[in-house]
Amino acid sequence: HRRTPVSPCDPGRTMTPADSLSSPDAERPPVEFRHSPRLPRWLAERRLSLAFTTYQSGKLFLVGLKPDGGLSIFERTFNRAMGLWADGRTLWLSTAYQLWRFENVLAEGVVDRGYDRLYVPRVGYTTGDVDVHDVAQDADGRPLFIATQFSCLATVSERHGLRPLWRPPFVSRLVPEDRCHLNGLALVEGRARYVTLCGRCDTADGWRDRRRDGGCVLDVTTNDVLVDGLSMPHSPRWYRDRLWLLDSGTGFFGFLDRAGRFERVAFCPGYARGLALVDDFAVVGLSKPRGDGTFSGLALQENMASRGSEARCGLIVVDLRSGAVVEWLHIDGIVAELYDVATLPGVARPTALGFKTDEIRYTVTVEGEPSIWHGRPL
Repeated sequence: HRRTPVSPCDPGRTMTPADSLSSPDAERPPVEFRHSPRLPRWLAERRLSLAFTTYQSGKLFLVGLKPDGGLSIFERTFNRAMGLWADGRTLWLSTAYQLWRFENVLAEGVVDRGYDRLYVPRVGYTTGDVDVHDVAQDADGRPLFIATQFSCLATVSERHGLRPLWRPPFVSRLVPEDRCHLNGLALVEGRARYVTLCGRCDTADGWRDRRRDGGCVLDVTTNDVLVDGLSMPHSPRWYRDRLWLLDSGTGFFGFLDRAGRFERVAFCPGYARGLALVDDFAVVGLSKPRGDGTFSGLALQENMASRGSEARCGLIVVDLRSGAVVEWLHIDGIVAELYDVATLPGVARPTALGFKTDEIRYTVTVEGEPSIWHGRPL
């Protein structure tokens, strides 16, 4: 494949066309990546890789480092890839009507074809089209997810599409009507604790009338409202004894203070969804507005205009201490919307198997054996 060289005269940007991605998926649409000059070093200093999803073009992207220190960007195709959870070894991914558990099959210290992680889909649950948003694994290893169509927090069932665990007290029935646009999930000490939603409504699609200021955070253990008046909140995450989240409709990233107020930390130049926290930093996913006007009428438009900025698609790294955007990865081309972001601790260069090629059929590992076999058997 052709590779666009990095010019030493332009240290701030690296452009990677889609046909140079380290993935065998066929029929790749045009996509370009540009990144801040220190992003590779930022990943290397933390021995960290990133994963993010784009449901609009159905991709899981894995971002790590090549041996020469450049970015390694690997993609796999999954229909409507959305919710994402990872701990370096296990990875959960929600798709259009299924929830998949991936496991790394490489032993510690083993490198296969230049990669130190190979995530293989091992278990899949067919949920049906319940519009799974945030996904997490609890302290018992059980997958939890937000079934947005049914306005509930759920887990998998061995017989059915889902097993409801909780729903907002104002939602009277479990029906596929996306009444409040329940979307985000935060765990505290491995247990479901906080959720975000876009409007306290009990009618089909009722939340759409409350997009500008109807959003809130609920405590699932008490049903208390921690904060309201938010605009399209997403991605709550508990970190360092604080609840961090994205007020997507205004464009601000921040946290809830002890009085239950949303404290703004940084403005995000795009529709923010997907949040991961590591050390003193937050990694935030950004999307461009849709052409159908879905994001119109939000304060985000006004806040972008007042800053003379246009919406980006990609990732930004925010310093939690100063609120400054210290690193970034911009995506141009067919990919315009992201949903979720996860960090892969202790991972230098990850890869994964998908379902579009025969590679998943002919890649075999055996428990107790360090070797990995690729290709058709003799």
